[in-house]
Amino acid sequence: MEKHLIPPHGGTLVDLMVGPEREAELKRESRDWPSWDLTARQALDLELILNGALSPLTGYLTRDNYESVLDSMRLSGGTFWPWPIVLDVSEPFADTVSDSEGSAITLRDQEGVMLAVLSVTDIWHPDRDEELEKLFGADAAGEAAARDFAALTHPVYLGGKVEGVQLPIHYDFPELRATPRDLRSRLGRRGWRRTLSFDTRSPIHRPDLESTRRAARRTDTNLLLQPTVGETAKEDLDHYTRIRCYKEAATHYPHQTTILSLLPAPTRRAGVRELLLQALLRKNYGATHFMFRPNANLVNGEERELTPQRHEVERAFARYADELAIEYTPFEEVVYLADRDVFVPAEEAAGNGRAMTLSEHQVRNRLHDGREIPDWFSFPEVVAELVKTYPPRSKQGFTVFFTGLSGSGKSTVANALFAKLLQLGGRPVTLLDGDIVRKNLSSELGFSREHRDINILRIGFVASEITKNRGIAICAPIAPYDHTRGAVREMIEPLGGFVLVHVNTPLAVCETRDRKGLYAKARAGIIKEFTGISDPYEEPEDAELVIDTTDLSPEEAVHKLLLYLSNQGYIEANGMPAV
Repeated sequence: MEKHLIPPHGGTLVDLMVGPEREAELKRESRDWPSWDLTARQALDLELILNGALSPLTGYLTRDNYESVLDSMRLSGGTFWPWPIVLDVSEPFADTVSDSEGSAITLRDQEGVMLAVLSVTDIWHPDRDEELEKLFGADAAGEAAARDFAALTHPVYLGGKVEGVQLPIHYDFPELRATPRDLRSRLGRRGWRRTLSFDTRSPIHRPDLESTRRAARRTDTNLLLQPTVGETAKEDLDHYTRIRCYKEAATHYPHQTTILSLLPAPTRRAGVRELLLQALLRKNYGATHFMFRPNANLVNGEERELTPQRHEVERAFARYADELAIEYTPFEEVVYLADRDVFVPAEEAAGNGRAMTLSEHQVRNRLHDGREIPDWFSFPEVVAELVKTYPPRSKQGFTVFFTGLSGSGKSTVANALFAKLLQLGGRPVTLLDGDIVRKNLSSELGFSREHRDINILRIGFVASEITKNRGIAICAPIAPYDHTRGAVREMIEPLGGFVLVHVNTPLAVCETRDRKGLYAKARAGIIKEFTGISDPYEEPEDAELVIDTTDLSPEEAVHKLLLYLSNQGYIEANGMPAV
Protein backbone atom coordinates (compact mmCIF):
# COMPACT_ATOMS: atom_id res chain seq x y z
CA MET A 1 0.00 0.00 0.00
CA GLU A 2 1.48 3.40 -1.03
CA LYS A 3 2.27 5.34 2.13
CA HIS A 4 1.27 8.74 0.78
CA LEU A 5 -2.35 7.66 0.13
CA ILE A 6 -5.19 8.22 2.59
CA PRO A 7 -5.49 5.22 5.00
CA PRO A 8 -8.54 2.97 4.57
CA HIS A 9 -11.36 3.32 7.07
CA GLY A 10 -10.30 1.49 10.22
CA GLY A 11 -6.65 1.52 9.11
CA THR A 12 -6.52 -1.71 7.07
CA LEU A 13 -7.87 -2.57 3.63
CA VAL A 14 -9.68 -5.88 4.12
CA ASP A 15 -9.21 -8.71 1.61
CA LEU A 16 -11.59 -11.60 2.19
CA MET A 17 -10.73 -13.72 -0.85
CA VAL A 18 -9.38 -17.13 0.20
CA GLY A 19 -6.47 -19.03 -1.36
CA PRO A 20 -6.76 -22.12 -3.60
CA GLU A 21 -6.52 -24.68 -0.76
CA ARG A 22 -9.20 -23.02 1.38
CA GLU A 23 -11.38 -22.53 -1.72
CA ALA A 24 -11.27 -26.26 -2.48
CA GLU A 25 -12.05 -27.05 1.15
CA LEU A 26 -15.05 -24.69 1.23
CA LYS A 27 -16.44 -26.10 -2.00
CA ARG A 28 -16.26 -29.63 -0.60
CA GLU A 29 -17.89 -28.71 2.70
CA SER A 30 -20.57 -26.52 1.13
CA ARG A 31 -22.27 -29.48 -0.58
CA ASP A 32 -24.29 -30.07 2.59
CA TRP A 33 -24.99 -26.40 3.39
CA PRO A 34 -28.05 -24.31 2.51
CA SER A 35 -27.50 -22.02 -0.51
CA TRP A 36 -28.88 -18.51 -0.90
CA ASP A 37 -29.13 -17.01 -4.40
CA LEU A 38 -28.26 -13.33 -4.02
CA THR A 39 -30.42 -10.60 -5.52
CA ALA A 40 -28.69 -8.04 -7.74
CA ARG A 41 -28.51 -5.60 -4.82
CA GLN A 42 -27.12 -8.24 -2.45
CA ALA A 43 -24.47 -9.27 -4.99
CA LEU A 44 -23.23 -5.65 -5.08
CA ASP A 45 -23.05 -5.51 -1.26
CA LEU A 46 -21.14 -8.80 -1.20
CA GLU A 47 -18.68 -7.57 -3.83
CA LEU A 48 -17.94 -4.47 -1.73
CA ILE A 49 -17.42 -6.64 1.37
CA LEU A 50 -15.09 -9.06 -0.43
CA ASN A 51 -12.93 -6.50 -2.26
CA GLY A 52 -12.38 -4.31 0.81
CA ALA A 53 -14.50 -1.33 -0.25
CA LEU A 54 -16.49 -1.76 2.97
CA SER A 55 -13.38 -2.01 5.18
CA PRO A 56 -13.14 -2.64 8.08
CA LEU A 57 -16.14 -4.99 7.75
CA THR A 58 -15.22 -8.67 7.50
CA GLY A 59 -18.76 -9.80 6.78
CA TYR A 60 -22.38 -8.91 7.50
CA LEU A 61 -23.16 -7.04 10.70
CA THR A 62 -24.10 -9.06 13.76
CA ARG A 63 -27.21 -8.01 15.65
CA ASP A 64 -25.38 -5.92 18.25
CA ASN A 65 -23.49 -4.07 15.50
CA TYR A 66 -26.71 -3.61 13.52
CA GLU A 67 -28.52 -2.06 16.48
CA SER A 68 -25.53 0.13 17.32
CA VAL A 69 -25.35 1.46 13.74
CA LEU A 70 -29.08 2.21 13.74
CA ASP A 71 -28.90 4.05 17.05
CA SER A 72 -25.58 5.89 16.85
CA MET A 73 -24.02 5.31 13.41
CA ARG A 74 -21.21 3.37 15.06
CA LEU A 75 -20.17 -0.25 15.25
CA SER A 76 -20.36 -1.70 18.74
CA GLY A 77 -16.61 -1.15 19.14
CA GLY A 78 -17.00 2.60 18.49
CA THR A 79 -15.89 2.84 14.84
CA PHE A 80 -17.99 5.28 12.83
CA TRP A 81 -20.31 3.42 10.43
CA PRO A 82 -23.48 4.97 8.94
CA TRP A 83 -25.32 2.06 7.27
CA PRO A 84 -26.20 -1.48 8.43
CA ILE A 85 -24.83 -4.01 5.91
CA VAL A 86 -26.75 -7.23 6.59
CA LEU A 87 -27.95 -10.20 4.54
CA ASP A 88 -31.74 -10.27 4.31
CA VAL A 89 -33.38 -13.63 3.57
CA SER A 90 -36.88 -15.10 3.39
CA GLU A 91 -38.65 -16.79 6.31
CA PRO A 92 -38.57 -20.28 4.69
CA PHE A 93 -34.85 -20.02 4.03
CA ALA A 94 -34.14 -18.72 7.53
CA ASP A 95 -35.84 -21.83 8.93
CA THR A 96 -33.14 -23.95 7.25
CA VAL A 97 -30.30 -21.98 8.87
CA SER A 98 -28.85 -22.33 12.37
CA ASP A 99 -26.80 -19.76 14.28
CA SER A 100 -25.02 -22.44 16.30
CA GLU A 101 -21.23 -22.65 16.13
CA GLY A 102 -19.99 -23.95 12.80
CA SER A 103 -23.21 -23.11 10.93
CA ALA A 104 -22.62 -21.79 7.40
CA ILE A 105 -24.44 -21.05 4.17
CA THR A 106 -23.26 -20.74 0.58
CA LEU A 107 -23.82 -17.46 -1.23
CA ARG A 108 -24.41 -17.81 -4.97
CA ASP A 109 -25.19 -15.52 -7.87
CA GLN A 110 -28.36 -15.82 -9.95
CA GLU A 111 -26.74 -18.47 -12.15
CA GLY A 112 -25.80 -20.62 -9.15
CA VAL A 113 -22.08 -19.77 -9.13
CA MET A 114 -20.57 -20.02 -5.65
CA LEU A 115 -19.23 -16.60 -4.60
CA ALA A 116 -18.68 -16.86 -0.86
CA VAL A 117 -19.45 -18.60 2.41
CA LEU A 118 -21.18 -16.91 5.34
CA SER A 119 -20.47 -18.32 8.82
CA VAL A 120 -23.77 -17.45 10.47
CA THR A 121 -23.59 -16.18 14.04
CA ASP A 122 -26.81 -14.13 14.26
CA ILE A 123 -30.37 -14.56 12.94
CA TRP A 124 -33.06 -12.03 13.82
CA HIS A 125 -36.26 -10.28 12.76
CA PRO A 126 -35.66 -6.52 12.68
CA ASP A 127 -38.23 -3.97 13.80
CA ARG A 128 -38.92 -2.68 10.30
CA ASP A 129 -40.81 0.47 11.31
CA GLU A 130 -38.01 1.58 13.60
CA GLU A 131 -35.37 0.67 11.02
CA LEU A 132 -37.01 2.56 8.17
CA GLU A 133 -37.60 5.67 10.27
CA LYS A 134 -33.98 5.80 11.44
CA LEU A 135 -32.49 5.09 8.01
CA PHE A 136 -34.76 7.16 5.79
CA GLY A 137 -36.38 9.82 7.97
CA ALA A 138 -39.98 10.96 7.94
CA ASP A 139 -40.19 13.43 5.04
CA ALA A 140 -42.02 12.60 1.80
CA ALA A 141 -38.87 11.68 -0.15
CA GLY A 142 -37.66 9.49 2.71
CA GLU A 143 -41.01 7.73 3.02
CA ALA A 144 -41.04 6.94 -0.71
CA ALA A 145 -37.48 5.58 -0.59
CA ALA A 146 -38.33 3.58 2.55
CA ARG A 147 -41.31 1.96 0.82
CA ASP A 148 -39.13 0.95 -2.12
CA PHE A 149 -36.44 -0.39 0.21
CA ALA A 150 -38.96 -2.37 2.28
CA ALA A 151 -40.50 -3.88 -0.85
CA LEU A 152 -37.10 -5.20 -1.97
CA THR A 153 -35.93 -6.47 1.43
CA HIS A 154 -36.61 -9.85 3.02
CA PRO A 155 -37.89 -10.03 6.62
CA VAL A 156 -35.07 -11.97 8.31
CA TYR A 157 -31.48 -10.76 8.77
CA LEU A 158 -28.32 -12.85 8.99
CA GLY A 159 -24.94 -11.73 10.32
CA GLY A 160 -21.49 -13.26 10.45
CA LYS A 161 -18.06 -13.41 8.80
CA VAL A 162 -17.62 -14.00 5.08
CA GLU A 163 -14.97 -15.87 3.10
CA GLY A 164 -14.77 -15.11 -0.61
CA VAL A 165 -14.38 -17.75 -3.30
CA GLN A 166 -15.00 -15.60 -6.39
CA LEU A 167 -15.93 -11.97 -7.00
CA PRO A 168 -19.17 -11.41 -8.91
CA ILE A 169 -18.59 -11.37 -12.65
CA HIS A 170 -19.34 -8.26 -14.70
CA TYR A 171 -19.26 -8.68 -18.46
CA ASP A 172 -19.87 -4.99 -19.15
CA PHE A 173 -16.97 -2.48 -19.13
CA PRO A 174 -14.48 -4.72 -17.27
CA GLU A 175 -11.66 -2.28 -18.04
CA LEU A 176 -13.37 0.33 -15.85
CA ARG A 177 -13.98 -1.91 -12.83
CA ALA A 178 -11.06 -1.66 -10.43
CA THR A 179 -10.97 -3.07 -6.89
CA PRO A 180 -9.91 -0.68 -4.11
CA ARG A 181 -6.46 -2.28 -4.08
CA ASP A 182 -6.11 -1.93 -7.86
CA LEU A 183 -7.24 1.69 -7.91
CA ARG A 184 -5.03 2.64 -4.96
CA SER A 185 -2.08 1.14 -6.80
CA ARG A 186 -2.93 3.19 -9.89
CA LEU A 187 -3.27 6.41 -7.88
CA GLY A 188 0.06 5.64 -6.21
CA ARG A 189 1.83 5.11 -9.54
CA ARG A 190 0.54 8.47 -10.72
CA GLY A 191 1.67 10.15 -7.52
CA TRP A 192 -1.81 11.47 -6.72
CA ARG A 193 -1.82 12.55 -3.08
CA ARG A 194 -5.11 14.46 -3.29
CA THR A 195 -7.97 12.93 -5.31
CA LEU A 196 -11.52 14.21 -5.75
CA SER A 197 -14.06 11.40 -6.31
CA PHE A 198 -17.08 12.66 -8.24
CA ASP A 199 -20.37 10.71 -8.26
CA THR A 200 -23.31 11.43 -10.54
CA ARG A 201 -26.32 9.48 -11.81
CA SER A 202 -26.59 11.72 -14.88
CA PRO A 203 -24.44 11.99 -18.01
CA ILE A 204 -21.60 14.50 -17.88
CA HIS A 205 -22.34 17.54 -20.06
CA ARG A 206 -20.35 20.76 -20.52
CA PRO A 207 -21.70 22.38 -17.31
CA ASP A 208 -20.68 19.30 -15.30
CA LEU A 209 -17.20 19.36 -16.82
CA GLU A 210 -16.90 23.02 -15.83
CA SER A 211 -18.18 22.35 -12.30
CA THR A 212 -15.82 19.42 -11.72
CA ARG A 213 -12.79 21.27 -13.10
CA ARG A 214 -13.57 24.26 -10.88
CA ALA A 215 -13.89 21.93 -7.86
CA ALA A 216 -10.56 20.23 -8.65
CA ARG A 217 -8.81 23.60 -8.89
CA ARG A 218 -10.49 24.82 -5.71
CA THR A 219 -9.36 21.75 -3.72
CA ASP A 220 -6.00 21.27 -5.49
CA THR A 221 -6.91 17.70 -6.44
CA ASN A 222 -6.87 15.38 -9.41
CA LEU A 223 -10.25 14.13 -10.54
CA LEU A 224 -11.62 10.60 -10.15
CA LEU A 225 -14.85 10.22 -12.11
CA GLN A 226 -16.38 7.46 -9.98
CA PRO A 227 -20.07 7.02 -10.80
CA THR A 228 -22.14 4.47 -8.91
CA VAL A 229 -23.41 1.69 -11.16
CA GLY A 230 -25.81 -1.03 -10.20
CA GLU A 231 -29.54 -1.13 -9.57
CA THR A 232 -31.14 2.21 -10.34
CA ALA A 233 -34.51 3.83 -9.86
CA LYS A 234 -36.93 3.28 -12.75
CA GLU A 235 -36.72 6.96 -13.73
CA ASP A 236 -32.91 6.86 -13.99
CA LEU A 237 -30.96 6.47 -17.20
CA ASP A 238 -29.66 2.90 -17.54
CA HIS A 239 -26.04 2.50 -16.53
CA TYR A 240 -24.93 1.17 -19.92
CA THR A 241 -25.86 4.46 -21.59
CA ARG A 242 -24.43 6.49 -18.72
CA ILE A 243 -21.07 4.74 -18.91
CA ARG A 244 -20.85 5.22 -22.67
CA CYS A 245 -21.52 8.91 -22.04
CA TYR A 246 -18.88 9.05 -19.27
CA LYS A 247 -16.27 7.50 -21.56
CA GLU A 248 -16.94 10.14 -24.22
CA ALA A 249 -17.00 13.02 -21.73
CA ALA A 250 -13.76 11.86 -20.05
CA THR A 251 -11.82 12.59 -23.26
CA HIS A 252 -12.57 16.31 -22.80
CA TYR A 253 -10.64 16.60 -19.52
CA PRO A 254 -6.93 17.59 -19.61
CA HIS A 255 -4.66 14.59 -20.16
CA GLN A 256 -3.39 12.76 -17.04
CA THR A 257 -5.63 14.78 -14.69
CA THR A 258 -8.63 12.45 -14.67
CA ILE A 259 -9.39 8.75 -14.15
CA LEU A 260 -12.74 7.09 -14.90
CA SER A 261 -13.52 4.13 -12.62
CA LEU A 262 -16.88 2.58 -11.74
CA LEU A 263 -18.19 1.90 -8.24
CA PRO A 264 -20.45 -1.20 -8.14
CA ALA A 265 -22.85 -0.18 -5.38
CA PRO A 266 -26.64 -0.23 -4.93
CA THR A 267 -28.58 3.03 -4.80
CA ARG A 268 -30.83 3.25 -1.75
CA ARG A 269 -31.86 6.95 -1.84
CA ALA A 270 -31.35 7.06 1.92
CA GLY A 271 -30.29 10.67 2.33
CA VAL A 272 -27.39 11.71 4.55
CA ARG A 273 -26.62 8.20 5.83
CA GLU A 274 -26.12 6.89 2.32
CA LEU A 275 -23.90 9.85 1.37
CA LEU A 276 -21.72 9.22 4.41
CA LEU A 277 -21.40 5.56 3.39
CA GLN A 278 -20.57 6.63 -0.18
CA ALA A 279 -17.80 8.85 1.19
CA LEU A 280 -16.33 5.93 3.16
CA LEU A 281 -16.40 3.73 0.08
CA ARG A 282 -14.47 6.33 -1.89
CA LYS A 283 -12.00 6.78 0.95
CA ASN A 284 -11.30 3.05 0.80
CA TYR A 285 -10.70 3.40 -2.95
CA GLY A 286 -8.09 6.09 -2.19
CA ALA A 287 -9.94 9.39 -2.63
CA THR A 288 -9.28 12.27 -0.25
CA HIS A 289 -12.28 14.38 -1.33
CA PHE A 290 -15.86 13.47 -2.23
CA MET A 291 -18.36 15.39 -4.36
CA PHE A 292 -21.74 14.31 -5.70
CA ARG A 293 -24.11 15.94 -8.15
CA PRO A 294 -27.57 16.37 -6.58
CA ASN A 295 -30.27 14.62 -8.59
CA ALA A 296 -33.70 16.02 -9.32
CA ASN A 297 -36.48 13.64 -10.33
CA LEU A 298 -39.88 14.30 -11.86
CA VAL A 299 -42.64 14.35 -9.23
CA ASN A 300 -46.21 15.14 -10.36
CA GLY A 301 -44.92 16.89 -13.45
CA GLU A 302 -42.36 19.03 -11.59
CA GLU A 303 -38.65 18.50 -11.00
CA ARG A 304 -37.90 18.29 -7.31
CA GLU A 305 -34.73 17.66 -5.37
CA LEU A 306 -34.78 14.21 -3.79
CA THR A 307 -31.34 14.36 -2.21
CA PRO A 308 -30.88 16.03 1.23
CA GLN A 309 -30.57 19.78 1.46
CA ARG A 310 -27.02 21.11 1.17
CA HIS A 311 -26.92 22.40 4.74
CA GLU A 312 -27.94 18.96 6.08
CA VAL A 313 -25.11 17.29 4.18
CA GLU A 314 -22.52 19.88 5.20
CA ARG A 315 -23.57 19.65 8.85
CA ALA A 316 -23.29 15.84 8.85
CA PHE A 317 -19.89 15.80 7.17
CA ALA A 318 -18.62 18.49 9.55
CA ARG A 319 -19.85 16.52 12.56
CA TYR A 320 -17.94 13.37 11.57
CA ALA A 321 -15.03 15.09 9.79
CA ASP A 322 -12.27 13.67 12.01
CA GLU A 323 -13.52 10.09 11.71
CA LEU A 324 -14.35 10.33 8.01
CA ALA A 325 -10.98 11.87 7.07
CA ILE A 326 -12.26 12.29 3.49
CA GLU A 327 -13.40 15.87 2.81
CA TYR A 328 -16.84 16.75 1.45
CA THR A 329 -16.78 19.16 -1.50
CA PRO A 330 -20.13 20.77 -2.41
CA PHE A 331 -21.16 20.62 -6.08
CA GLU A 332 -21.37 24.11 -7.55
CA GLU A 333 -24.00 24.49 -10.29
CA VAL A 334 -22.97 26.65 -13.25
CA VAL A 335 -25.04 28.33 -15.96
CA TYR A 336 -24.15 29.51 -19.46
CA LEU A 337 -23.98 33.19 -20.42
CA ALA A 338 -24.37 33.29 -24.19
CA ASP A 339 -23.29 36.92 -24.60
CA ARG A 340 -19.92 36.13 -22.96
CA ASP A 341 -19.69 32.45 -24.05
CA VAL A 342 -18.73 31.38 -20.52
CA PHE A 343 -20.04 29.30 -17.65
CA VAL A 344 -20.39 31.05 -14.29
CA PRO A 345 -21.68 29.85 -10.90
CA ALA A 346 -25.47 29.96 -10.75
CA GLU A 347 -25.32 32.18 -7.66
CA GLU A 348 -23.30 34.80 -9.55
CA ALA A 349 -25.77 34.80 -12.43
CA ALA A 350 -28.86 35.26 -10.24
CA GLY A 351 -31.17 37.75 -11.90
CA ASN A 352 -29.37 37.56 -15.24
CA GLY A 353 -32.11 36.90 -17.77
CA ARG A 354 -29.60 35.62 -20.33
CA ALA A 355 -28.31 32.79 -18.10
CA MET A 356 -29.12 29.40 -19.64
CA THR A 357 -29.20 25.82 -18.41
CA LEU A 358 -31.05 22.59 -19.13
CA SER A 359 -32.30 19.99 -16.65
CA GLU A 360 -32.05 16.27 -17.36
CA HIS A 361 -35.81 16.17 -17.79
CA GLN A 362 -35.62 18.93 -20.41
CA VAL A 363 -32.82 17.07 -22.20
CA ARG A 364 -34.92 13.92 -22.36
CA ASN A 365 -37.93 15.86 -23.66
CA ARG A 366 -35.79 17.35 -26.42
CA LEU A 367 -34.51 13.92 -27.37
CA HIS A 368 -38.02 12.43 -27.39
CA ASP A 369 -39.31 15.28 -29.56
CA GLY A 370 -36.37 15.07 -31.97
CA ARG A 371 -35.13 18.56 -31.05
CA GLU A 372 -31.45 19.40 -30.93
CA ILE A 373 -29.36 19.55 -27.77
CA PRO A 374 -27.49 22.87 -28.05
CA ASP A 375 -23.71 22.74 -28.48
CA TRP A 376 -23.13 25.02 -25.50
CA PHE A 377 -24.74 22.40 -23.26
CA SER A 378 -23.22 19.08 -24.29
CA PHE A 379 -20.65 17.29 -26.41
CA PRO A 380 -21.66 15.83 -29.80
CA GLU A 381 -20.34 12.38 -28.80
CA VAL A 382 -22.40 12.37 -25.57
CA VAL A 383 -25.53 13.49 -27.41
CA ALA A 384 -24.99 10.72 -29.98
CA GLU A 385 -24.95 8.13 -27.18
CA LEU A 386 -28.13 9.57 -25.65
CA VAL A 387 -29.90 9.51 -29.02
CA LYS A 388 -29.21 5.76 -29.19
CA THR A 389 -31.23 5.32 -26.00
CA TYR A 390 -33.73 8.15 -26.48
CA PRO A 391 -34.53 8.25 -30.19
CA PRO A 392 -37.22 10.69 -31.37
CA ARG A 393 -40.75 9.39 -30.98
CA SER A 394 -41.00 8.53 -34.67
CA LYS A 395 -38.26 5.95 -34.09
CA GLN A 396 -39.36 4.72 -30.64
CA GLY A 397 -41.38 1.64 -29.95
CA PHE A 398 -44.87 2.11 -28.57
CA THR A 399 -47.91 0.17 -27.39
CA VAL A 400 -51.53 0.87 -28.26
CA PHE A 401 -53.57 -0.79 -25.51
CA PHE A 402 -57.30 -1.14 -26.18
CA THR A 403 -59.70 -1.77 -23.30
CA GLY A 404 -63.46 -2.17 -23.36
CA LEU A 405 -66.36 -4.56 -22.98
CA SER A 406 -66.75 -7.72 -25.01
CA GLY A 407 -68.38 -6.71 -28.30
CA SER A 408 -67.27 -3.08 -28.03
CA GLY A 409 -65.29 -3.30 -31.26
CA LYS A 410 -61.78 -3.53 -29.77
CA SER A 411 -60.60 -6.41 -31.92
CA THR A 412 -62.05 -4.97 -35.12
CA VAL A 413 -60.40 -1.58 -34.62
CA ALA A 414 -57.16 -3.22 -33.47
CA ASN A 415 -57.03 -5.36 -36.61
CA ALA A 416 -57.68 -2.34 -38.80
CA LEU A 417 -54.97 -0.35 -37.02
CA PHE A 418 -52.59 -3.31 -37.39
CA ALA A 419 -53.11 -3.28 -41.18
CA LYS A 420 -52.70 0.50 -41.48
CA LEU A 421 -49.45 0.52 -39.48
CA LEU A 422 -48.05 -2.33 -41.56
CA GLN A 423 -48.98 -0.29 -44.62
CA LEU A 424 -46.97 2.63 -43.21
CA GLY A 425 -43.92 0.39 -42.66
CA GLY A 426 -40.70 1.29 -40.88
CA ARG A 427 -41.24 -0.73 -37.69
CA PRO A 428 -42.41 -4.29 -36.94
CA VAL A 429 -46.01 -4.44 -35.69
CA THR A 430 -47.41 -7.19 -33.44
CA LEU A 431 -51.10 -7.74 -32.68
CA LEU A 432 -51.83 -9.20 -29.23
CA ASP A 433 -55.59 -9.72 -29.41
CA GLY A 434 -57.35 -11.13 -26.35
CA ASP A 435 -58.47 -14.38 -27.98
CA ILE A 436 -55.10 -14.94 -29.69
CA VAL A 437 -53.24 -14.46 -26.41
CA ARG A 438 -55.63 -16.77 -24.56
CA LYS A 439 -54.93 -19.50 -27.09
CA ASN A 440 -51.15 -19.14 -27.39
CA LEU A 441 -49.93 -17.56 -24.15
CA SER A 442 -52.50 -18.21 -21.42
CA SER A 443 -54.28 -21.42 -22.40
CA GLU A 444 -53.98 -22.85 -18.88
CA LEU A 445 -55.67 -19.86 -17.25
CA GLY A 446 -59.32 -19.59 -16.29
CA PHE A 447 -61.45 -16.46 -15.91
CA SER A 448 -61.18 -15.73 -12.20
CA ARG A 449 -60.07 -12.24 -11.26
CA GLU A 450 -56.62 -13.55 -10.38
CA HIS A 451 -56.23 -15.36 -13.70
CA ARG A 452 -57.51 -12.39 -15.69
CA ASP A 453 -54.90 -10.21 -13.99
CA ILE A 454 -52.16 -12.72 -14.80
CA ASN A 455 -53.28 -12.79 -18.44
CA ILE A 456 -53.17 -8.98 -18.74
CA LEU A 457 -49.75 -8.79 -17.07
CA ARG A 458 -48.44 -11.40 -19.52
CA ILE A 459 -49.73 -9.29 -22.40
CA GLY A 460 -48.07 -6.25 -20.81
CA PHE A 461 -44.74 -8.04 -20.49
CA VAL A 462 -44.74 -9.14 -24.13
CA ALA A 463 -45.77 -5.62 -25.21
CA SER A 464 -42.99 -4.11 -23.09
CA GLU A 465 -40.38 -6.28 -24.78
CA ILE A 466 -41.72 -5.31 -28.22
CA THR A 467 -41.73 -1.63 -27.22
CA LYS A 468 -38.22 -1.84 -25.76
CA ASN A 469 -36.97 -3.21 -29.06
CA ARG A 470 -38.63 -0.33 -30.95
CA GLY A 471 -41.50 -2.25 -32.41
CA ILE A 472 -45.21 -1.52 -32.18
CA ALA A 473 -47.50 -3.64 -30.00
CA ILE A 474 -51.28 -3.51 -30.40
CA CYS A 475 -53.13 -5.11 -27.46
CA ALA A 476 -56.89 -5.71 -27.39
CA PRO A 477 -57.98 -7.49 -24.20
CA ILE A 478 -61.00 -6.54 -22.09
CA ALA A 479 -58.66 -5.53 -19.22
CA PRO A 480 -61.49 -4.54 -16.85
CA TYR A 481 -59.44 -3.55 -13.78
CA ASP A 482 -57.81 -0.17 -13.39
CA HIS A 483 -54.90 -1.33 -11.21
CA THR A 484 -53.86 -3.98 -13.75
CA ARG A 485 -53.96 -1.52 -16.63
CA GLY A 486 -51.88 0.82 -14.47
CA ALA A 487 -49.31 -1.93 -13.86
CA VAL A 488 -49.02 -2.47 -17.62
CA ARG A 489 -48.55 1.27 -18.17
CA GLU A 490 -45.78 1.37 -15.57
CA MET A 491 -44.15 -1.61 -17.25
CA ILE A 492 -44.10 0.02 -20.70
CA GLU A 493 -43.76 3.80 -20.28
CA PRO A 494 -40.07 3.77 -19.23
CA LEU A 495 -39.31 1.89 -22.47
CA GLY A 496 -41.33 3.85 -25.03
CA GLY A 497 -44.81 5.15 -25.76
CA PHE A 498 -48.04 3.91 -24.19
CA VAL A 499 -51.45 4.86 -25.57
CA LEU A 500 -54.51 3.62 -23.67
CA VAL A 501 -57.62 3.55 -25.87
CA HIS A 502 -60.98 3.13 -24.12
CA VAL A 503 -63.50 1.67 -26.57
CA ASN A 504 -66.49 3.07 -24.72
CA THR A 505 -69.31 1.39 -26.60
CA PRO A 506 -72.49 1.12 -24.44
CA LEU A 507 -73.32 -2.26 -22.92
CA ALA A 508 -76.66 -2.45 -24.77
CA VAL A 509 -74.89 -2.07 -28.11
CA CYS A 510 -72.29 -4.68 -27.14
CA GLU A 511 -75.06 -7.16 -26.32
CA THR A 512 -76.67 -6.74 -29.76
CA ARG A 513 -73.32 -7.67 -31.36
CA ASP A 514 -72.91 -10.83 -29.27
CA ARG A 515 -72.41 -13.55 -31.87
CA LYS A 516 -71.45 -16.23 -29.33
CA GLY A 517 -74.36 -15.61 -26.97
CA LEU A 518 -72.01 -14.91 -24.07
CA TYR A 519 -74.06 -12.06 -22.61
CA ALA A 520 -77.23 -14.16 -22.68
CA LYS A 521 -75.44 -17.01 -20.88
CA ALA A 522 -74.06 -14.55 -18.33
CA ARG A 523 -77.52 -13.09 -17.64
CA ALA A 524 -78.84 -16.63 -17.26
CA GLY A 525 -76.11 -17.37 -14.71
CA ILE A 526 -74.47 -19.99 -16.91
CA ILE A 527 -71.22 -17.96 -17.20
CA LYS A 528 -69.98 -16.64 -13.87
CA GLU A 529 -67.98 -13.42 -13.35
CA PHE A 530 -68.69 -12.04 -16.81
CA THR A 531 -67.46 -8.48 -17.29
CA GLY A 532 -70.29 -5.95 -17.48
CA ILE A 533 -72.90 -8.37 -16.11
CA SER A 534 -71.73 -10.24 -13.01
CA ASP A 535 -68.28 -8.64 -12.71
CA PRO A 536 -67.51 -4.92 -12.87
CA TYR A 537 -65.75 -3.05 -15.65
CA GLU A 538 -63.75 -0.15 -14.20
CA GLU A 539 -63.80 2.64 -16.77
CA PRO A 540 -60.35 4.23 -17.17
CA GLU A 541 -59.87 7.88 -16.27
CA ASP A 542 -56.39 8.03 -17.77
CA ALA A 543 -57.16 6.96 -21.36
CA GLU A 544 -55.35 8.92 -24.03
CA LEU A 545 -58.26 8.35 -26.41
CA VAL A 546 -61.93 7.40 -25.98
CA ILE A 547 -63.86 5.87 -28.89
CA ASP A 548 -67.53 4.85 -29.16
CA THR A 549 -68.01 2.52 -32.12
CA THR A 550 -71.83 2.68 -32.04
CA ASP A 551 -71.97 4.97 -35.08
CA LEU A 552 -68.29 4.90 -36.00
CA SER A 553 -66.88 2.66 -38.70
CA PRO A 554 -63.57 0.84 -38.12
CA GLU A 555 -61.95 3.07 -40.77
CA GLU A 556 -63.12 6.23 -39.00
CA ALA A 557 -61.98 4.92 -35.61
CA VAL A 558 -58.53 4.05 -36.98
CA HIS A 559 -58.23 7.46 -38.62
CA LYS A 560 -58.79 9.07 -35.19
CA LEU A 561 -56.06 6.85 -33.78
CA LEU A 562 -53.63 7.64 -36.58
CA LEU A 563 -54.25 11.36 -36.14
CA TYR A 564 -53.46 11.04 -32.44
CA LEU A 565 -50.28 9.02 -33.09
CA SER A 566 -49.22 11.53 -35.73
CA ASN A 567 -49.86 14.54 -33.47
CA GLN A 568 -47.84 12.89 -30.71
CA GLY A 569 -44.94 12.25 -33.09
CA TYR A 570 -45.09 8.44 -33.07
CA ILE A 571 -45.70 8.25 -36.82
CA GLU A 572 -44.82 10.60 -39.65
CA ALA A 573 -47.76 12.77 -40.67
CA ASN A 574 -46.85 12.78 -44.36
CA GLY A 575 -46.95 8.98 -44.49
CA MET A 576 -50.36 8.58 -42.86
CA PRO A 577 -52.74 6.54 -45.01
CA ALA A 578 -55.94 8.18 -46.09
CA VAL A 579 -59.30 6.80 -44.99
